[in-house]
Amino acid sequence: MVYIIAEPCVDVKDHACVEVCPVDCIHPRAEEDKGEVMLYIHPEECIDCGACEPVCPVTAIFTEQDTPDQWKHYIEMNADYYRMSQEEFEAKHGRKP
Repeated sequence: MVYIIAEPCVDVKDHACVEVCPVDCIHPRAEEDKGEVMLYIHPEECIDCGACEPVCPVTAIFTEQDTPDQWKHYIEMNADYYRMSQEEFEAKHGRKP
């Protein structure tokens, strides 16, 4: 995965990044009306085009290598969102996917 979404995205309802993604690899949490809201980038579908990064209103999108240290765990969290069940994700990350 080249791009990830980190903590500044939590509870932000803007989906500009979803709208500009040419391969539709950015997905919101399944049940946005319940609890925390966050978007995730699918690690195997992202084509590293960078279209999402400049439109993010809260600067939450980073390349893996540019992810600030305090948000490095979001690299794994973005990938886990797509490869784990909801229960596994919640157990590991302490939040619902």
